Amino acid sequence: MGILEQMSESLMKGKAKDVAALVEQALKEGQKPGDILNKGLLSGMSIIGERFKKNEVYVPEVLIAARAMKAGMAILQPKLTSAGVQPIGIAVIGTVKGDLHDIGKNLVCMMLEGAGLKVVDIGIDASPEKFVEAAKSSNAAVIGISALLTTTMTNMKAVVDAVKASGIKTKIMIGGAPVTQAFCDEIKADGYAADAASAADLAKKLMGV
Repeated sequence: MGILEQMSESLMKGKAKDVAALVEQALKEGQKPGDILNKGLLSGMSIIGERFKKNEVYVPEVLIAARAMKAGMAILQPKLTSAGVQPIGIAVIGTVKGDLHDIGKNLVCMMLEGAGLKVVDIGIDASPEKFVEAAKSSNAAVIGISALLTTTMTNMKAVVDAVKASGIKTKIMIGGAPVTQAFCDEIKADGYAADAASAADLAKKLMGV
């Protein structure tokens, strides 16, 4: 098994120290930072995403895999930057105004990073203005809005309206336990994802990558 396959395997098992050590070793061996990212870290994370979608793994496994990926990225990021390797796009993610839930949002952030995007996490209880401001300043391709309560999901419309009124062309996707495709159509968001792994696929589709 090559070093990048080992890295991918270790990431799926959540072995953060092993992943970090393998990234260092791969760099010493002269592997390209882009290959380490795509064939080592992201390939492992995308398999975890697929398994999560099929209910073959659950939230704890995704979290430990994401932690292992972060350990590898901490070493790899400066090399990616100096090699000029760009993320495939930027996504602004937040939980809507009045909602303090963040587990679903955090999972989506991890899945998006695992799909090669740069994520700007604006946290919980985020106002429409905060979404617009973050999307403008980061030049985001996608905005992801999360809500876990039926009482707060109505605030998603305010974000969609604010984004459209601002004139920015950022695509908007929504998700969360009470959210449906019908609600997405009603508030004129660009897409709905039922779970975190599907959100990563949807983001790429909305960006056309």
